[in-house]
Amino acid sequence: MERIICLAIGYVFGLFQTAYFYGKLHGIDIRNYGSGNAGTTNTLRTLGTRAGMIVLFGDIMKCILAVVLTNMLFREAYPELIYLLKIYAAAGAILGHNFPFYLKFKGGKGIAATAGMILSFHPYLIPMGVILFFGIFFTTHYVSLGSMAVYAGFLIELIVLGQAGVFGMSQEALAEMYLVAGFLTAMAYYKHKDNIKRLLGGTERKTYLTHKNKEEKK
Repeated sequence: MERIICLAIGYVFGLFQTAYFYGKLHGIDIRNYGSGNAGTTNTLRTLGTRAGMIVLFGDIMKCILAVVLTNMLFREAYPELIYLLKIYAAAGAILGHNFPFYLKFKGGKGIAATAGMILSFHPYLIPMGVILFFGIFFTTHYVSLGSMAVYAGFLIELIVLGQAGVFGMSQEALAEMYLVAGFLTAMAYYKHKDNIKRLLGGTERKTYLTHKNKEEKK
C-alpha cells in the first residue's frame, strides 16, 4: 500500500505542467509549437532562454518535493525501504509529467523531473548526472543525447551503489528498485525514439542557450 501512496503522491506533484502553464500565461499552448513537447527544451526554443530556465526549475522542483514529502512521511516507519519508496514517488512525478490526465495524457518526456529525482535521491548520484549531461550537451548541443546518457548512467550507478550496500536494503528490495529504475529508463528511451532516429540520421536539431536556437530553426 505504501508503494501506491508514494506513486500517487508523485503523480499529483507531476501534474503541475510548468511548460503548459507558462505558455498559457503568454497566450499559447506550448504543445502546438516546435516539437509539441511540454518540456524545457521546447519552451527554450519557442519562448527563449529565460522561459526555458523557469520551466526547468519548476519541473525539477516538483519531483524533488514529491521525494522530500515521501521521505518525511515514511522514513521513520520504513527506514529499510525508504530509497525504494523515494523512487516510487519520483516515478509517479515523472509519470504525472509525461501523462497528465487533464491534458489528455500529452505532457513532456520527463527529463527535468528525472533531474529532480537524481538531485533528491542520493548525493552520490549527482556528480555523474551533471558530468554526463553537461559534458555531452556543451560538446554536441544535443539535449536528447545528454538526457539518454544520464538515464543510462543513473541505472548503472544505482545498481553499483545498491550492490555495494549504500542504500542499506535487502536484495529483494534492491531488485524491485532496479526494476522501477529500469522501467523509467526504458520509458525515457521510448519517449526519445524519434530523437534517436534523427540522431542516427544526422538530422537531430541542436539546442543553444543563445539566439542560435532561432538560427537553427531557420
